[in-house]
Amino acid sequence: MFARKSQQPTRPSLPQGHRVYAIGDVHGEVALLKHLLDQVAADTRQRGPARTTLVFLGDFIDRGSGAARLLRMLAELRDPNVIVLKGNHEAALVEVYRGDQEALSFWLKFGGQATMAGLGIDESLLATASTASIFPKLQTSLHCDIVDWLAELPHSWTLGDYFFVHAGIKPGVRLSRQDQDDLLWIRKPFLASKRRHEKVIIHGHTIEPGLPCLGGNRIGIDTGAHEHGCLTALGLEDDAQWLIQSSDGRASRWPETLG
Repeated sequence: MFARKSQQPTRPSLPQGHRVYAIGDVHGEVALLKHLLDQVAADTRQRGPARTTLVFLGDFIDRGSGAARLLRMLAELRDPNVIVLKGNHEAALVEVYRGDQEALSFWLKFGGQATMAGLGIDESLLATASTASIFPKLQTSLHCDIVDWLAELPHSWTLGDYFFVHAGIKPGVRLSRQDQDDLLWIRKPFLASKRRHEKVIIHGHTIEPGLPCLGGNRIGIDTGAHEHGCLTALGLEDDAQWLIQSSDGRASRWPETLG
């Protein structure tokens, strides 16, 4: 566990008796996730009883070899204490499944091949990037119930003084009026904002170089599970914030800029 804090005028908190672990972008790295969940379980045992919620911040599919397995696992999970949010990669898969050619080109370029391969689709077929040829294979390999589940995933979740989302929010717009595309995609306007939002924003989507910074108006916990072999969970209880990380040793060099 690690902690690194920056200045913050107030201390956000959760309602008494609640504990939350938010998990950053997994991107199919199942081994890292399993190790992280073991650490989270040990951590919550050590801290004692609480109403504990796990929040996945989206982008659990694509890039990693376990993407399809993780997709099926989360889709089959029916646990009220686990919140799964939609990321831009999950949104892209839904659009591809429904025949969107533009979404297919994006999805294959940014990691969809791994999910398709995990579903048993021949990688040679993906080189054509043709909806006409790929869609029937995808439809056969992925049950429509899973796609419906993906389509209905929430874009955000909130508890206490925290707002959980995949990418971030548009500064200056009330949380209740945020555009869904911003929640899935936004980067610079949100990342550069110093304003005090309605709540502290917990997000993924943009890789944070090194150790995520606690405190401030946002906490980004995408630490590049696929790119750098480091998956991060943020723990929250009362006004405490802490980090738990699972690493496979790839995180020897971090990007100089946000990805």
